[in-house]
Amino acid sequence: MNKSMQKYLDKAEVLIEALPYIQRFNRKIIVVKYGGSAMVDETLKERVIQDVTLLKLVGFKPIIVHGGGKEISKWVGKVGMEPEFVNGLRVTDEATMELAEMVLGKVNKSLVQLVESLGVRAIGISGKDGKLLTVEKKYADGEDIGFVGDIKKVNGDILYDLLEKDFLPIVCPVGLDDEYQTYNINADDAACAIARAMKAEKLAFLTDIEGVYKDPDDPETLISELRVSEAEELMEQGYIGGGMLPKLQNCIDAIENGVSRVHILDGRIPHCLLLEIFTNKGIGTAILNDEEERFYSGE
Repeated sequence: MNKSMQKYLDKAEVLIEALPYIQRFNRKIIVVKYGGSAMVDETLKERVIQDVTLLKLVGFKPIIVHGGGKEISKWVGKVGMEPEFVNGLRVTDEATMELAEMVLGKVNKSLVQLVESLGVRAIGISGKDGKLLTVEKKYADGEDIGFVGDIKKVNGDILYDLLEKDFLPIVCPVGLDDEYQTYNINADDAACAIARAMKAEKLAFLTDIEGVYKDPDDPETLISELRVSEAEELMEQGYIGGGMLPKLQNCIDAIENGVSRVHILDGRIPHCLLLEIFTNKGIGTAILNDEEERFYSGE
């Protein structure tokens, strides 16, 4: 067999490997939290949107929830303001909130534009639209950090309606409290709350790390699949720290509230979503409840 024919057979094998996943998740909701370097690098941005668009076209029902922290920080610097953080959360005064909402709106419509250019209908909405995201004031260990909100209610009917009409919703993480004051929302928190409310089959975090490691200093210890009980054990034993700790807690919370699987992926890898979802081993870490069947047995 010549090399040219083998190349095509290899491509066919990839498609066949993806078949059971396409069958299993057809018409299922998947929430993609889009952030990190994949939002800054234009080539990576195109790859992510291509991935989500393909998921839509093969029968998934994707919802994108995007961040914009790096872009917000850039614009805060441009106008001569100093970004301030408490426990990893941006302190958001009135001026910063106004700027953040403008930047997030710009990011939102740029993503809509990319999806539409690939022939899929997209609608960008803020958590303020139809009171999609109702929040209450968030505190960082009792400290006031301004207009930062904790989600207390998700109006899932809006997203169900958009999915039913064959749109791809792209959500900007800004919400309203009961007094109709605008609040910034951590995009991880927004993605988790939406995934819980929609009983999503999958929640995927695009980050700047490869996944969960047993030993953060040893890349060979990347864990492909992690049960909730195993994740809790790693946290209790002190293996998980820094920014991964709240992210992993969010993952566990999502699974305990009906989400089937949560994936932590390195968004710096082109087509990371497709590689994780449509291959047996994947490239990141999949977190699942203790009763879920493993896809990858470690061979």
